[in-house]
Amino acid sequence: MNFENNLQYDIAIVGGGMVGQAFALSMSNKGLKIAIIEPNHPSPKLQDKCRARVSAITPKSEALLKSIGVWALIERKCPFTDTHVWDQNSHGSLDFHKEDEGINQLGHIIENDAIQSAMYMVLEKTHVEFVRTKLTAIHKIDHGYQLDLDSNQKITCNLLIGADGARSNVRELAGIEFNENNYQQKAIVCNIESPQSFQNTTWQRFLSDSIIALLPLSEYQASIVWSAENHLADELMQLSSKQFADRLSQGVEYKFGRFKVISNIQAFPLIERSAQDYVKHNLALIGDAAHNIHPLAGQGVNLGFSDVGELSQQLQTNNQPLGDYLVLRKYARARRLNNELMAKTMTGLNWIYKENNEPLRWLRGFGMNLINQSPALKSFFQKHALGDV
Repeated sequence: MNFENNLQYDIAIVGGGMVGQAFALSMSNKGLKIAIIEPNHPSPKLQDKCRARVSAITPKSEALLKSIGVWALIERKCPFTDTHVWDQNSHGSLDFHKEDEGINQLGHIIENDAIQSAMYMVLEKTHVEFVRTKLTAIHKIDHGYQLDLDSNQKITCNLLIGADGARSNVRELAGIEFNENNYQQKAIVCNIESPQSFQNTTWQRFLSDSIIALLPLSEYQASIVWSAENHLADELMQLSSKQFADRLSQGVEYKFGRFKVISNIQAFPLIERSAQDYVKHNLALIGDAAHNIHPLAGQGVNLGFSDVGELSQQLQTNNQPLGDYLVLRKYARARRLNNELMAKTMTGLNWIYKENNEPLRWLRGFGMNLINQSPALKSFFQKHALGDV
């Protein structure tokens, strides 16, 4: 993967995170010359302690990671077989079980660094090249793009992929506008230890002013995502680790006893963004560069992996020049509806659980229990969460 003097590539991928590396791997055995442009080291060093940034990987994403040779190399995968959701302000609850869909598990909680580290191990055995610099400008040329890099290099490519996250430089330089919905919330993340088992279950509790998700990393450790209005999030971030753990334990009704915080506590603003166009001639956006959503259902990276699967399939099954606009449009049409539906569903759920007037609380609890008691309804929602729809 050494950078060569030949500056012409078939595909240039800007962004060396999980989604960008996954796309590179999905196209790496097609005889194409591929570069990943990423200023940071693409292989984070795994620590002895688990990192707090994790993903809930669905069976569909697992299948993609297996197809590109990554799954078996991922360390510290924690399967979960059940999901329990309950509401502070109503009598409603929801339970999903692996038996409902006849599968071995509903998914795996995995550190993002563990996924990316495994991808890099596979990429080292390919001809994909890493260019350790930043993109500064793009220029449309006849059959692709010329890219100006911070290292004063210039490269050309037939297909430019923007996999550079929610604040995508590729999206901005290409002049692609985006819609934005600022939730005025932050997601607080950290890892915790519990005196009681998490029972291979993801737990989610809707409070009057926030949402707590517990994502098991092992029997007695979990990563948490606490989504809260900015003022509450700022208040929580001022607490000591012990005070924060006490508030968190109280928030889930001491169901697991008293928690202990075992990592740094971090907070991230929650903003939904959706690019108005996923593609242009010789250019495509994937992952958070095209769409990023509320973390309510933990679907962010799964949507990105679905983008990877769809785009690589369209490129490999349509016998057109690389970067052909009509082929890229097929990818965009196939993915936009699903991504927008998931984004609007998360926005709607977030609103429903923020409102706490008595009629809506009753309706919320009634709806949750109705779904829980209806195998068909429950299966419909579960298939969406698994990425099967």
